Amino acid sequence: MNNIRVSTAQFENRSNDKAYNLSVIESLTQKAAAEGSQVISFHECCISGYTFASHLSKEQMLHMAEFIPAGESILRLTEIAKHNNITILAGLFEKDEHENLFNTYVCVDKNGLVAKFRKLHPFINPYLKAGDSYCVFEINGWRCGILICYDNNIIENVRATKLLGADIIFMPHVTMCTPSTRPGAGFVDPELWKNRDNDPTSLRLEFDGMKGRAWLMKWLPARAYDNAVYAIFSNPIGMDDDQLKNGCSMIIDPFGDVIAECRSFEDSFVTATISAEKLTRAGGYRYIKARRPELYKDIIGKDHNPEQKVVWLNADLQ
Repeated sequence: MNNIRVSTAQFENRSNDKAYNLSVIESLTQKAAAEGSQVISFHECCISGYTFASHLSKEQMLHMAEFIPAGESILRLTEIAKHNNITILAGLFEKDEHENLFNTYVCVDKNGLVAKFRKLHPFINPYLKAGDSYCVFEINGWRCGILICYDNNIIENVRATKLLGADIIFMPHVTMCTPSTRPGAGFVDPELWKNRDNDPTSLRLEFDGMKGRAWLMKWLPARAYDNAVYAIFSNPIGMDDDQLKNGCSMIIDPFGDVIAECRSFEDSFVTATISAEKLTRAGGYRYIKARRPELYKDIIGKDHNPEQKVVWLNADLQ
């Protein structure tokens, strides 16, 4: 596989304002392509906005969601990709012909839809259905996968995507800065965002502390390291509905090292060159080859009743 230049972006989306969000996606894509990037990844539901959907009825969700690949947003992404000769990954809410709703992430190039993945563990709106399959596809000779936000917290999802052949896993999120049972978690005061030009230090301390980046770094590098993959993490910056998000969009290599990260409060992106040699030099490559599935295949495959509890959404910290 030849080296590939990949960008991850972050921006402050507007709720249910697809025209604006697509305009920002276009602007950042143009800049990334001009700097030689071949792929750019945006955050979960970046086209539609995300947290505001917690307040919507099924009728409102259906009105806002789109068919894929026939919807206007996919067609617009394809135009942007074609004009800039780049591959784009972005998220939105999807509906099908049976009025089922999904939290979906797509990969689009100049020829149209390359891949579509439906979130396996959705929760922001009660009418969203869970996806039922993994997604592995090719970009410029590289095998890639997608897991959306909460999907990455279930470690089996990352390992399964790797075992299906993915060497790059795109991990779009809308995360951090919410209450949890873990020490130090909580919302970040939106007033700090409003005052960021006058007092960037206080905001950065919150963003980088246990409410934000410090929590992320407890587990995200391990997903890349354990599975010998490049993890492309994308997350919004600024207000998403009534929640403040801290960005930190980053690219992590198979050694678990952060090789590029957005550190600005502005709409921005960073780019890294991804090389194949790290895939086999990293420890995860050896550990995967040393697996003994006969020891645990029946344990992992036991019947299990999935129970998903999102503490901040349920306003229950018990």
